[in-house]
Formats: sequence, structure tokens, C-alpha cells
Amino acid sequence: MSAQLDTQGTLWGFKRMVPLSLFVIAFGLAFGVAAIQRGLTGFEALLMSGLVFAGAAQFASLELWGPTIPLVALIATTFAINARHLLMGAALYPWVRHLPTGQRYACLGLMSDSNWAMAAADYRRGESNVGMLVGGGIALWLAWMLGTLLGVVFGSGISEPERFGLDVIMGCFLLAMLVGGKPQLSMLIPWSVAAVAALLAIYFLPTNAHVIVGALAGGIAGLCLPVATPKAAS
Repeated sequence: MSAQLDTQGTLWGFKRMVPLSLFVIAFGLAFGVAAIQRGLTGFEALLMSGLVFAGAAQFASLELWGPTIPLVALIATTFAINARHLLMGAALYPWVRHLPTGQRYACLGLMSDSNWAMAAADYRRGESNVGMLVGGGIALWLAWMLGTLLGVVFGSGISEPERFGLDVIMGCFLLAMLVGGKPQLSMLIPWSVAAVAALLAIYFLPTNAHVIVGALAGGIAGLCLPVATPKAAS
């Protein structure tokens, strides 16, 4: 059965994603606080969250933020971190390819890790409605924006973030990404490669180069890992 997108499916996808979106608010709040402490205005932080909508890339961009912004490094870092979307989109392409162009790009434009995972499960079950991609994406976007707003309001009133441990927000965020989800020993390889490459870059390369070096090294290491073959159902 060919895929379809309608209002009912979109609303159902939105409702299914709402419980998970509550956790996204916490990460959005962390980003809002971190953005204010890095010198962004509240409007700039909200604009970034609204237009970019990519948590890991936004946190990484803060590491490069300053009076002068290395634009090439910023673009390369964002691409390296979000390159996984190429594979995520390719995995769902057979499902959405028959949709009208506008609907297809609406699905992919709102695709994030969480709603992609749930949509991929729908696809494997033979579901025809792709509303999870759009409805779930809208739920995640609204939660991310709400969290950023709370972080902006909260962070703008804090003159000494280290008193509250807010100076380690980015490190905690990355640690949560590392240990969260289903434990996989193979994931230690790209993370370790990224960490070692970033540490070496800190000592031997120009300022802020460690961000892009770590991202690229970890991404390349991940691409070199053998692809696990799913076990056939008995």
C-alpha cells in the first residue's frame, strides 16, 4: 500500500510524540541557557532553534561562537554532525517517494532522530500513513522552542552560571547522548576516536579546530564500522 499523509495521521503522530517531547524541553532549556552565556541574545537563540532545529549541531556551534565566527568550520561541523540524516532519509525514501513533492519535503524537513525512529517502526510494520514524521516533528519542534524560551528567560538572569553548574551544560548534554539509548559496545569506537582526535586538535591545531576535527573523525570512524545484519525472524 502506498504512503499517504492526512490530518488525522498527523494529529495521531503528534499525540504519540508528546510524551517524549517533554524530555526535549529539558534539552532546549539547556541550550537556551548555554546560548545566553555564550553571548547570543534571546532573539538570536530562539531564531536559531526555530530555523535550525538541530540540537547537537546547535550545541556544537556554540563552541565556535565568538566575536569572529569561523564560518567554514561552522558549516563543516554542522554538516558532519547532521550527515546521519542522509542515511535516515534514504532509509525512508521507499516509503515516502510516491508522496507529492510538497508533502515529501515537509516530512523530511521535520525529521529528527525520535520521530524518524518511530516512523521507521511504522514503515516496517507496513503502516501507510506517514503522519508520525510531520505530526511528531511538529511536537518535537514546539517542545524545543518552549525549552529554548525557558532557557533564555532563565539564563538571562544568571550572572554567575558556574554557581549553579550551568557552565558544564554542554558537557552533560554530550554525555547524555553517549550513554543514552540502547547500549552498544561498537558505539565506543567512534566516540573514542572523536575524543582522542579532539584532544589532539586542542593541543596542536588552531583554536576551535577540535570541534570539527572531533566530529569528522568520529563520523568517519562510524562509517567504517561493519553494518550489523538484522536477524531473520524465526
